[in-house]
Amino acid sequence: MAAEAKYSIVGEVGRGSYGVVYEALMNRTRKKVAVKRMHCNVPENVELALQEFWALQSIQRQHENVIQLEECILQNGQVFQPISHRYRKSDTHLLLIETCLKGRRCLDPKASCFLWFVMEFCDGGNMNEYLLSRGPDPQLNHSFMRQLSSAVAFLHRNQIVHRDLKADNILISHQHGNPIVKVADFGLSKVCQGKGNVNQYRFSSACGSNFYMAPEVWEGHYTAKADIFALGIIFWAMVERITFRDGDTEKELLGTYICQGKELIPLGEALLENPNMKLQIPQKNKKSMPADLCKLLHDMLAFNPKERLDAFQLEIRIRQISYGKKRQRPVS
Repeated sequence: MAAEAKYSIVGEVGRGSYGVVYEALMNRTRKKVAVKRMHCNVPENVELALQEFWALQSIQRQHENVIQLEECILQNGQVFQPISHRYRKSDTHLLLIETCLKGRRCLDPKASCFLWFVMEFCDGGNMNEYLLSRGPDPQLNHSFMRQLSSAVAFLHRNQIVHRDLKADNILISHQHGNPIVKVADFGLSKVCQGKGNVNQYRFSSACGSNFYMAPEVWEGHYTAKADIFALGIIFWAMVERITFRDGDTEKELLGTYICQGKELIPLGEALLENPNMKLQIPQKNKKSMPADLCKLLHDMLAFNPKERLDAFQLEIRIRQISYGKKRQRPVS
């Protein structure tokens, strides 16, 4: 990158249909950063990159549980142009992004047009890998639930709906030895225009990962409460360590589902087929889950979005549940 003078690539840490993620160093300070490179050779890639850009740029102040964007750089051939910065917004970035989206080079597969996202580096990998490499820990689970509910409430207050929450899209960083979750991967997110309640906005494009999608997302008529359903899937799977094997990658992933014979049906799809289905929470050991957590999960996974918690109610409820809290020793 020419940004070559500013950053040095250390090595690749992840790859997907969206692009490639590298570990890099800021040459001046030697600070570690993560750099995501997205090839803008087709409009679909550009749309994913721009959704992520708008989501991260629209946040006026940072939250410790949301990945932090340092800057975004547009590469056209050998020309590198910063179009955003953590501490300022360029007056020309709108024009540059539009050029990137509609320009001929972006539609020419032979043109080297990229968007580079420079973000904070997370040393603990993703939440899926982190949890599955450790034994069950109610205190850690409660901490992650509290952090994630705070992060999603923050996003919804800032009119951002993530639309692809799953353990693979949540990163882990360490601060003073404590694991801190970071909501990342905003390629499918939506920034709602205006200052109304985020739950009033309606979406129609079904997107996300099947095992985390709310019933109404499968139908193509949903609100920000779809994020709460996805969190409910994550929380339930995290507490009981319920996993499935991804058919494409063969990776073991945290997620709950319904079994129909040998077939695993995403919970949202199963509820859409049978709205009156009673969820068996907990699925494994009843002693592993107190009644208030069971009730919380039922309220997060309600078929009817009107009966489902919103992010702000969830943030309060998480603080109140008994699960994972250290018991106070009686004073003798």
